Amino acid sequence: MWAAQQAQTQQQNQQNAEKSANSGKALGMTSAISTADPKPIDIQRTLELQEALKPFNVCESDQELNHRMEILCKLNTLVKEWIKEVSISKNMPDSVADQVGGKIYTFGSYRLGVHHKGADIDALCVAPRHIDRSDYFTSFFEKLKAHPEVTDLRAVEEAFVPVIKMNFDGIEIDMLFARLALKEISETMDLRDDMLLKNLDQKCVRSLNGCRVTDEILRLVPNIENFRLALRTIKLWAKRHGIYSNVLGYLGGVSWAMLVARTCQLYPNAVAATLVQKFFLVFSQWKWPQPVLLKQPDTVNLGFQVWDPRVNASDRYHLMPIITPAYPQQNSTFNVSASTRAVMVEEFRQGLQ
Repeated sequence: MWAAQQAQTQQQNQQNAEKSANSGKALGMTSAISTADPKPIDIQRTLELQEALKPFNVCESDQELNHRMEILCKLNTLVKEWIKEVSISKNMPDSVADQVGGKIYTFGSYRLGVHHKGADIDALCVAPRHIDRSDYFTSFFEKLKAHPEVTDLRAVEEAFVPVIKMNFDGIEIDMLFARLALKEISETMDLRDDMLLKNLDQKCVRSLNGCRVTDEILRLVPNIENFRLALRTIKLWAKRHGIYSNVLGYLGGVSWAMLVARTCQLYPNAVAATLVQKFFLVFSQWKWPQPVLLKQPDTVNLGFQVWDPRVNASDRYHLMPIITPAYPQQNSTFNVSASTRAVMVEEFRQGLQ
């Protein structure tokens, strides 16, 4: 399953590059600033950048990556078993219960391919329509509690986005739940389909949002490998400069990812070392509160509130809007204040020097 997800990312990379080349312009809201190919010195600097990152443990070994994949496979199997058990308990015939499926998706830094050593995994359990959130926080919670490799298990059912947190064989996992209005969940289900949100409750839409945004970011960058190395670099820089924190009024992981993705769109053929320099160039000069958008906002009308300062008065007061690319579009930086924005802009200027 996880090998398939990796293959899908490689295929996406190729499709994005072809799309960019065929259209003659970068992906995104505007045409590219430069489509220049990298010079030998740019490639050399990118190799040096890769070497420079090694002491900071920003990448895992193949063994550590395989361990994560094994854990996710075990968790996926547990989800399928649990959904079958609940289906049968609700008087569904065994033959039908075998077919209803259920699946684990990942999102956040792990899905983007930029997680560091020891990082947690953001995961989403997607279930068919006859499985309730109450089942997830009761019978599935009990199933996890009985598993020998699961420790530090806790449920936060009343959170803005309800979550089960656990340590699974040494890896921290935050797992959300979403019930789709479908009879069964296939292995090839693509969560990017906006119509999947029809008739869902707000908590399910919020839970799906992480996966939908992450997948859309990967779809909207011209070269995923260049994006990943540039993002790893910028994330490390932001953490070491004390500006990586959504809670404290700075930017969280998804916001940094969208800023780097926008840089990639503006310089579609640039390698990572060039992208890092262009990142500081672009955002030290950005005219905030002009929003950062990776694509034209979707015009889907399923009744969910989207970021739109023309309609929502509160959106007009956002100081550093970075808008998620999946419906319903949200500003990922509503915690930013005038003072934290000033700090970040100054850091961008310093980074450029």
